[in-house]
Amino acid sequence: MVTPAAKRTAVALLVQNHETSERRACHLVGADRTMIRYRSRRPDDAALRERMRVLAGVRRRFGYRRLHVLLRQEGLVVNRKKTERLYREERLTVRRRRGRKKATGTRAPILVEARPNARWSVDFVHDQLVSGRRLRILNVIDDVTKECLAAIVDTSISGRRVARELEVMVARRGKPELIVSDHGTEFTSNAMLAWTQSARECQVFRVRGTGPVPS
Repeated sequence: MVTPAAKRTAVALLVQNHETSERRACHLVGADRTMIRYRSRRPDDAALRERMRVLAGVRRRFGYRRLHVLLRQEGLVVNRKKTERLYREERLTVRRRRGRKKATGTRAPILVEARPNARWSVDFVHDQLVSGRRLRILNVIDDVTKECLAAIVDTSISGRRVARELEVMVARRGKPELIVSDHGTEFTSNAMLAWTQSARECQVFRVRGTGPVPS
């Protein structure tokens, strides 16, 4: 399917290079004259495009849906379809991963102060009933005091549920400086991304994999 922009270009070339009338050129191309004369009234959204490029450069594995969450938190965009359109126009599509290289050496541990709420670890463990039905247990551990802050058991725990449970723990115990998790879908979901962004407004707050957003 030929886009309207391509048809406008074709008509312009016929008129300029072959001295064809606009009416005749539209007939040859198969375009309506009103469409050829149309001029877009959309704003260029230069600031929004620039911010999207910055975020996409830092968050190389974020698609337009997750970038939309960050942009909405900053009050730059509301309509998700607009985010998708600009994302495609800027050609920010996430590239496919190549084979991962094996890590060499040992990883340096994350240093934290020896006090409560310095760092929480969040992870799932699994179990199974006699009937065969699987259970999921969301564990939250204070890495300094070694306390188990929560052990939520259910057959299904979504990213939104994780955000709600963490919100309850933060209200009861206070905010941690750091939350460490793996890259499970529950921890990298849009619901968790939105929650970490709103929590960061009050205090330094970061989840591994969804760290600070550049300003």
